[in-house]
Amino acid sequence: MGLNDKPASERVHIGFFGVRNSGKSSVVNAVTGQKLSVVSDILGTTTDPVEKTMELLPIGPVVISDTPGIDDSGVLGSLRVNQTKKVINKTDIAVLVVDASRGLSEYDNALRNIFKDKKIPFITVFNKSDLLSSIPDSKENEIYVSALNGTNIYELKEMIGKLSEISDNGRRIVGDLLSEGDSVVLVVPIDSAAPKGRLILPQQQTIRDILDTGAIATVTRDSELSKTLNTLSAKPKLVITDSQVFGKVAKEVPEDVLLTSFSILFARYKGNLSQVARGAAVLSKLKDGDTVLISEGCTHHRQCNDIGTVKLPGWVKGFSNKNVRFDFTSGGEFPDDLSKYALIIHCGGCMLNEREMKYRLRLAEDSGIPMTNYGIAIAYMHGILQRSLSPFPDILAELNK
Repeated sequence: MGLNDKPASERVHIGFFGVRNSGKSSVVNAVTGQKLSVVSDILGTTTDPVEKTMELLPIGPVVISDTPGIDDSGVLGSLRVNQTKKVINKTDIAVLVVDASRGLSEYDNALRNIFKDKKIPFITVFNKSDLLSSIPDSKENEIYVSALNGTNIYELKEMIGKLSEISDNGRRIVGDLLSEGDSVVLVVPIDSAAPKGRLILPQQQTIRDILDTGAIATVTRDSELSKTLNTLSAKPKLVITDSQVFGKVAKEVPEDVLLTSFSILFARYKGNLSQVARGAAVLSKLKDGDTVLISEGCTHHRQCNDIGTVKLPGWVKGFSNKNVRFDFTSGGEFPDDLSKYALIIHCGGCMLNEREMKYRLRLAEDSGIPMTNYGIAIAYMHGILQRSLSPFPDILAELNK
């Protein structure tokens, strides 16, 4: 996979924020060397977040977001500000663009406080420095630039690169559980919902992480799993399955072989496995009239037997034996107010970056609403949650306290 093929969820998300006419779009264009955003002296030219995946040296693959002014007004302005706040929730590095001739406004200071509260590394960029008679001394993570004549744009890119290095936590999907030469079997059902001619993103990423470790990956359908296991000269160290066939796979994989799912691996990789493991217990406590939110991070064409809108609701109703209601969200949609829900069941989040997934988990926790994960929920309802968490003894120990 080349740098430009890297999925957006794995790229560093860099958001440019500020008030109207601070020169955000001009700075974005100067930093990227492309005309990504329309530049104008008219207030509110950027009406919706502009997002672009690209390679930005010295960082590498990134997602650049140019946002509407945080001080936008009126009904439409309020909607635009809400869109800007959503961008903040998935931003790894924030660039606050300030008009140097006007200085920091109350909106700029409010944004800096938001970045601090959310622990988002940020740089304050004083643009239009060409209008100043003299350049003040910069404090830490501050810089004076001119998008008009290119002053200090290179230095700004270097500063962004250094913050990118700090935000890289070296997390792995599965590689940290394996040693070189270990054998791993991946169970990939091919049904009506499977995309034609390719594997879905979490499957691709997991296979690549296994190969990067020097372990051996064997991919099979659930219908050929028993035959595949019998043909191996030794038992695999780990079997990873699509959550939809968890129950069937658990019966065919020997008890002394570690078993988990792609969804569970991504719950650990992108979020908080301990939190979503605890949340599954609510499935046994649902009552008539409760509403469950089922949320997916991607937007795809719904199939007739879709896991999120068809299979999971059916399994939850059958398991709880209650008249449960369901709400559904997908892509960037996620409610700010979660108070109406008894439980949230979220996908693995392969299309969301780590920061946005953790924002959703934190919002649920702060709201006092239990949140679990597709794979965890399915394993719990099949009575195999303990086994599906067998590769993670620390999580099991915490769950069994």
